[in-house]
Amino acid sequence: MIDLNNLPDPDGFRHRCPVQLRFNDVDILGHVNNTVYFSFYDTGKAYYFKQARTTQIDWMHVDTVIANVNCAYISPIVFGENIEVLTRCESIHEKSFRLLQMLRDTGSGQIKSVCETVMVSYDPASRKSTPLSPLWRKALTDYEGRDLSAQTK
Repeated sequence: MIDLNNLPDPDGFRHRCPVQLRFNDVDILGHVNNTVYFSFYDTGKAYYFKQARTTQIDWMHVDTVIANVNCAYISPIVFGENIEVLTRCESIHEKSFRLLQMLRDTGSGQIKSVCETVMVSYDPASRKSTPLSPLWRKALTDYEGRDLSAQTK
């Protein structure tokens, strides 16, 4: 669960990815539509995985899927703001890992949104979850530079 009274320090995120706001991202109220936030978070995840994994990712072979996403909207994003996605892995479990992401205005430093995602290792042939591969474990742990399996949060 996202604790809005205890937001993480943005300096604790190694990975940052700028996102481009498009005119069609803005709704009739003048701010970025809430559904677009998930597109920003997906873009951040893709670039995070590309950076963390030292081997080429085969995007045609699914080996992790989203099991749960929780997003908290803190402040509206408006057209013209410079927004970045911050991404880090919080913990690794037997069959899953948990990502934490933030959308932040790079000019003011204001946090616009926070998102937690649980990614599950998945075998499309059996349609079942599987133990997280050693490749994912090593890539995430090495990239973050800390023991993620020790995290209990």
